[in-house]
Amino acid sequence: MERREEEQKDEEEKAEKIALWLKKIFGDQPIPKYEVNQRTTDILYHLSECNKARDRDVSLVIEDLKQKAREYESEAKYLQDLLMESVNLSFTSLSSIGSSYLNALVDSALVLETKDTSLASFIPAVNSLAADLFRAKARNEEMEFELSKLGKNLTATLILEKCLREDLKKAELHLSMEKAKVDSRISNIDFLKAKSDDLRLRIKAAEEQLSARGMDASLSHQSLMALSENSVDAELTKKVDMMELLPDQSKRRFT
Repeated sequence: MERREEEQKDEEEKAEKIALWLKKIFGDQPIPKYEVNQRTTDILYHLSECNKARDRDVSLVIEDLKQKAREYESEAKYLQDLLMESVNLSFTSLSSIGSSYLNALVDSALVLETKDTSLASFIPAVNSLAADLFRAKARNEEMEFELSKLGKNLTATLILEKCLREDLKKAELHLSMEKAKVDSRISNIDFLKAKSDDLRLRIKAAEEQLSARGMDASLSHQSLMALSENSVDAELTKKVDMMELLPDQSKRRFT
């Protein structure tokens, strides 16, 4: 029972803090309506705490900057008093050239982000700037070298591409010429095939006509060709037999 009362009390305190925080955020504007439940209460309470922590951090930064400003003003007043006491010189008594020099010195200190305009502050800052410049130059030279390499590679690539295009054109021309030759040969083959078929049909028709007229089959072209081949074979066989019967010298004369 006591625990529940404590939890209820915590929720009421959270709701009160949330209301004060929202009123501070929106000011005179009306606070937007939202559903009040455990989840929205926890989220808004967490946001209010984060906002308060951020405000505290900002306040600390502001106080630190104000403190530094007071220190700078004090140092500036000290330097002015020192100039007045030592050489009786003030910023208002400087000539236009002196003022411009002083302004240039201050601008340089701001650019170099030095804590003051003393020589001890300027030398490290200038050295650091020179080192940055040296690194930038080295990087620039490296980039120029890489750019030169890329340019050479690009030139070689373009030349290679040109050569490949020329070779491709030659290959296409050669291929078209070979294709024309092949087409011509195919056309000739088709013509010869058609001519052969026509002659075969004409020969067959002529043989049928001769056979119908009672011509002896032994007088046909094929029969005559076979007979001629048989005669040649017989003559060669006879010649071989005669050479085997003759002596060696006679064989040489005979051959």
